[in-house]
Amino acid sequence: MTALGKRRFGKTGRGVTPVGLGGEGVLRTYGRHAEANAVIMEALNQGITYFDSAKVYAESEDYYGEVWRSRPDLRTSVFQASKSASRNHADAEMDLQETLQKMGIATLDLWQIHDVRTFAEVREIEGASGALEAFIEAKESGIVRQIGVTGHHDPDVLSHAVENWPVDAVMMPVNPVEGALGGFLSSTLTTAREQGAAVIGMKVLGGSNFLVPDAGVTPEALIRYALAQEISVAIVGCFTPAEVQALAAAGRSDPLPDDDAEALIEAFRPYAREVAYYRGPL
Repeated sequence: MTALGKRRFGKTGRGVTPVGLGGEGVLRTYGRHAEANAVIMEALNQGITYFDSAKVYAESEDYYGEVWRSRPDLRTSVFQASKSASRNHADAEMDLQETLQKMGIATLDLWQIHDVRTFAEVREIEGASGALEAFIEAKESGIVRQIGVTGHHDPDVLSHAVENWPVDAVMMPVNPVEGALGGFLSSTLTTAREQGAAVIGMKVLGGSNFLVPDAGVTPEALIRYALAQEISVAIVGCFTPAEVQALAAAGRSDPLPDDDAEALIEAFRPYAREVAYYRGPL
């Protein structure tokens, strides 16, 4: 099996595989421990090093914790990320302690301010006693190695956070629908590059809503489209080991050529905003 390559993760000096295991799929469930374990272990077997999670993703952090507690030797080679959606300092601190306890780890590689949607949230997060203080303190203390922000509603909101907060990474939608709409890929991505922040591509398959196999819109094509952008890693949630294998295979392929990427964008352009469900109501 050909090894997955590595991409530089922003200014951190670390490298991660071009594809990562997303926190959706079977990880965002309750009580499916054996299935979740099989997916995580297959990702490790495939050489994937980036692992996504969030406090609000059902038992995702617990599933990871079962693996890292039973195989602590595997933890050292991976980049484990999680998120907190709390907007104030005290609640964010509590979230981090709970995340570390559930995962059975002492240090988190990346802790992200989760799903920032509006400028009202921005003001709360960056204001007095806001969550941003807790994130900065956690990094300064060494409990987390890097901090980041995620969002998929408003590119202007996310661009503001990347430009004005001391974040090391940003997670945002990366797919041909976004190529047609503009904003995240035309503005936020540029801002992240200027700031030296790593970019994590999410919504790569659009919750599978973007798949049109007869038109060549396959998971492989969408992952390779994401990898053709200037990102550090594309993450996809998986339900089965077979899906993990397909994700890794796409990560070993070349990024989608420019002509093919443009054809995908044009295929979605007539109804792009309609299918970009994650941006909220029209």
